[in-house]
Amino acid sequence: MTQAAETARTVILTVDDDPGVSRAVARDLRRRYGASYRIVRAESGESALEALRELKLRGDLVAVILADYRMPQMNGIEFLEQALDVYPGARRVLLTAYADTNAAIDAINVVDLDHYLLKPWDPPEEKLYPVLDDLLDAWRASDYRPVPATKVVGHRWSARSSDVREFLARNQVPYRWYSADEPEGQRLLAAAGADGRRLPLVITPEGAPLVEPDAPELASRVGLATTPAAEFYDLVVIGGGPAGLGAAVYGASEGLRTVLVERSATGGQAGQSSRIENYLGFPDGVSGGQLTERARRQATKFGAEILTAREVTGLEVNGAARVVRFSDGSTVAAHSVILATGVSYRQLAAPGCDDLTGCGVYYGSALTEAASCQGHDVYIVGGANSAGQAAMYLSRVAKSVTLLVRGESLAASMSYYLIQQIEEAPNIFVRTGTVVESAHGEGRLERLTLRDVKNGETESVDAQWMFVFIGAAPLTGWLDGTVLRDERGFILAGPDLTADGRPPAGWELDRPPYHLETSIPGVFVAGDARAESAKRVASAVGEGAMAVMLVHRYLEQS
Repeated sequence: MTQAAETARTVILTVDDDPGVSRAVARDLRRRYGASYRIVRAESGESALEALRELKLRGDLVAVILADYRMPQMNGIEFLEQALDVYPGARRVLLTAYADTNAAIDAINVVDLDHYLLKPWDPPEEKLYPVLDDLLDAWRASDYRPVPATKVVGHRWSARSSDVREFLARNQVPYRWYSADEPEGQRLLAAAGADGRRLPLVITPEGAPLVEPDAPELASRVGLATTPAAEFYDLVVIGGGPAGLGAAVYGASEGLRTVLVERSATGGQAGQSSRIENYLGFPDGVSGGQLTERARRQATKFGAEILTAREVTGLEVNGAARVVRFSDGSTVAAHSVILATGVSYRQLAAPGCDDLTGCGVYYGSALTEAASCQGHDVYIVGGANSAGQAAMYLSRVAKSVTLLVRGESLAASMSYYLIQQIEEAPNIFVRTGTVVESAHGEGRLERLTLRDVKNGETESVDAQWMFVFIGAAPLTGWLDGTVLRDERGFILAGPDLTADGRPPAGWELDRPPYHLETSIPGVFVAGDARAESAKRVASAVGEGAMAVMLVHRYLEQS
């Protein structure tokens, strides 16, 4: 294939809020690259992001993005960081004045900046084109070709359609959404021979229709690995949140044959976070999706296998082997296991919520639904960091965001920096001492009944969107009778197993359990599933790395 054919639909995008500068940049780019590339220009970060999303949906390629640093509302670094989520393979260039050089240097770490250009760059033949030529060469040499998009046809207010969209989005699978009520959706249904009674319909990149697929079938048909390549490993990591990904990165990078098993999508609760601002090394914050995707790529680069949509239902000891059993009855064995199963959001017990889950009531950020909240009133239940991060994210598009907090203030459960941001946001409102009494609606959320916890008074409010963050329960029920857990289901490890000075029942080794080791030798726990863990992304990643160090120690002495 010739270069011209390869780049026929490839875009170079430039964004600058000064119309004169914007036109000049586009003119210079067209003069040199117009024959082979499509030049797209925008005059704000928001309009540029909208253009990128449209290009993504059409399946177009974007090779280079040039952004001016000094733009109102959203500066060039903030724009490039969000653009990274849409086109992670595009080369990124910051256009800056000499006075902003330090900001450009900082951006190298924040958004993996490829280059920064000082304005003006006259003549472009000396100061612009050589830089772009090198970046385009590097882009063409990389694996930039997109995976043909999966198509999803469903109903807007359908819990199963919402689940499928969230599964694909969190697993970084490109897809296009079509409403079953719109002409194109109806055409796709007709082409697949479906009557629309059973939805969603998923059409794979190869054109195969899947009606109401479950997660394992969907994963296997869109290119996600679901079956281990071997029968025996050095290390099996169960759970793909920050702790599990950290363990997979360090395990594989240190030579252990490592497989990570995830029941839904890598990232865990952190992967659903719209913004993590207190993670070391990211002074301007990082989205959970960005952090997860980088960690996933890092793990696979070192040779770790990542299996998706595989539910683990049992753990057995067979001599020196630790056997992990899947829900379909198949198994995989290893010398050692790290339990990084994390936690799930507790369900809201208020009447009506179960019936409306996925139809206006969502647990976690449900980032795929955020765009649909444009101009609407949104309610968020919870007072911890995850609720605060969701409130800040949704406030960008929603008419208003109301935080419903059972306690008397946010200070007891939310980081100070988030409280400050929420207080400064003009469309975020905090109602303390308030709980959801019930949810109402026919086929979708329409109203909420709120109750004041002090005086018991109730109030009915119109609501189409409610996102719930009310604490977490460990995903450890399948370990009942296998490893020791506390009364809430969190896994006991290390010193917690020997609080009375004696090893746990059944412990046969002549040493006490290592710090993160469970009541089964060679089985370790890391992250939120561990009893008394810190419940922070950085500590989870650190525990994943520490668990690998202890795995090495265990293997050396086995």
